[in-house]
Amino acid sequence: MAVPGRKPKPALQVVREGNAGHRPVREGVKLPPSELTEPDWATVFPVVKVPGKPRAPRGADDEQLKEYRREVDAWQRQKVASESGDAGRVAAAREWARVVPVLQAMAGLSAVDRSTAVDYCVCVARLEWCEYRLSVEGLVTMGQRGPCRNPLTTIASQYRTQLKAYIGELGLSPSARGRIAPPGGGDDDDDDSVFD
Repeated sequence: MAVPGRKPKPALQVVREGNAGHRPVREGVKLPPSELTEPDWATVFPVVKVPGKPRAPRGADDEQLKEYRREVDAWQRQKVASESGDAGRVAAAREWARVVPVLQAMAGLSAVDRSTAVDYCVCVARLEWCEYRLSVEGLVTMGQRGPCRNPLTTIASQYRTQLKAYIGELGLSPSARGRIAPPGGGDDDDDDSVFD
C-alpha cells in the first residue's frame, strides 16, 4: 500500500559483501597449531565378520523358501557392510595422509580441529563408496513397483553437500584458501614456506 509523501521500498535490496563501512574487523580466536594424531579408522569403520552364505533348503515349501530368501538378503547386506568398512578404512586413511599435513602447515590446525578433519575424511570415504556402488549397481534399480532411482543417489548427494561445507571450512578450494590466514600472521619470513 502506497503512503502519500513516502518513497516506496524497492522490491529487491542489494546486499554488499565485504567491509563497506571500513569498520575495524575483529580477528578470530588464535589457537596454537598442534600435531593431529590420525584416528584408528577401525573404530570408525569397524571390521564386520561375514558368516558363510546360507544354504538353500532341499525340498522346502513356500514358507521355508521365503525364510531362506530373507536370510540371503540379510547376508548380502552384511557382506556389503563389510566391504564398505574395508573400503572406508583405506579411503579415509589415504585422505588423512593427503590433506591433514597440508592443512597443518597452511591453516595451523589445532587439537580442537581434529574432529572436523576426521569428519571430512569419513565424508570423502563414504562418498567414494557411494559412487563405487552406483557404478556397480547402476543409477536405476528395481523397486517394489518397478524401475526406480537408486537410493544411493540421494545419499551421495547428501554427502556431496556436506563435503562442500568441509571444503569451505578447511580451505580446500582456491576460493576458500584465500579466506584463511596462514599461521604466524603473514610475517615476512619466507624461510618457513611449505613449498620450499
